[in-house]
Amino acid sequence: MSIKEDHRRFKEIIRGRIKKHFKKYVTHGEMIGKREKDFVKIPIPSIEIPRLKYGPKQQGGVGQGSGKPGDALDGQPGDGQGPAGNAPGQHLLEAEVSLDELADILGEQLELPRIEPKGHKNLKTEKVKYSGRGQVGPDSLRHFKASYKEALKRSIASGTYNPEEPFVVPIRRDIRYRTFKKSIKPQANAVVIYMMDVSGSMGEEQKEIVRLESFWINTWLNKNYKGIETRFIIHDAAAKEVDEETFFKTSESGGTLISSAYKLCQQIIESDYPVDEWNIYPFHFSDGDNWSGEDTRICIQLLKDFFLPNVNMFGYGQVESKYGSGQFYKDLEKEFVEDERIVLSKIENRDKLLDSIKEFLGKGR
Repeated sequence: MSIKEDHRRFKEIIRGRIKKHFKKYVTHGEMIGKREKDFVKIPIPSIEIPRLKYGPKQQGGVGQGSGKPGDALDGQPGDGQGPAGNAPGQHLLEAEVSLDELADILGEQLELPRIEPKGHKNLKTEKVKYSGRGQVGPDSLRHFKASYKEALKRSIASGTYNPEEPFVVPIRRDIRYRTFKKSIKPQANAVVIYMMDVSGSMGEEQKEIVRLESFWINTWLNKNYKGIETRFIIHDAAAKEVDEETFFKTSESGGTLISSAYKLCQQIIESDYPVDEWNIYPFHFSDGDNWSGEDTRICIQLLKDFFLPNVNMFGYGQVESKYGSGQFYKDLEKEFVEDERIVLSKIENRDKLLDSIKEFLGKGR
């Protein structure tokens, strides 16, 4: 069996293990901390193969005539000796899996449809591919290895090549240059803007749920778009843009004005992402508390006037908190009951993550 075949079978085994325990990987964040560019490392349980160990000859013990029930085997404590163990009997193997593979598994498990980018937001990009060799070109594209090969062939053909003194000097006709061709390929640009409530009622568990959900949303969107941008906004009574690390590590405090995040999100879109060129995905996560009904009305007006006409979808995820009222979800549900451009999801705990991800991504918008 070839190495390629072995590698293929190993990948199939790993893929099967991931699918079997997929919910565990979605709801636990250990592997997210092991991201390396386009790959993550996933711990896969593996069984250690048993092996025989031979002892010295003519030694008494169990199986050799003089042993009694309860006697210890060689090198092991007998009955009643030693503390009780609490470690698992399995060892963990870390398998490297690409984010594309994870996205495929996510799509299979949740039966997610492929996203069809908005037609007027498809950009055509020019791609240069170096595909051959030529006898003319600029010095910057000179291919030294190919040039020396031509010189060597000429020397051998002309009989001037001496294996004992393999000195080859390319002449003008030996020089080869890289040639390229330009191709026009359609490319859909996309930006995901995450907004999170970091007021006093949003604790570490709530932020961890948001962290996990945003990882899987990003993984799926990256599968559908080449080159996705991500922006992060945190808010309590005021909003500000931050980097990813700050987004998930900011300590919770203060009151809540949700409209501050929506206004900042609008400014970012209007400044950096023309709506006729970008697929835009805003996601807002909160426990549903807002300072006042008036601020909620401002949010609803922003959704109607700006967001829903210009984005692919607007996602609102409400994370369960014992301190949050959850009223914002009810207000949005009442106002946008039949509008498919806004997707509402209740995330009661980690076990509901898969359901929430499917609610957000299951319409292929």
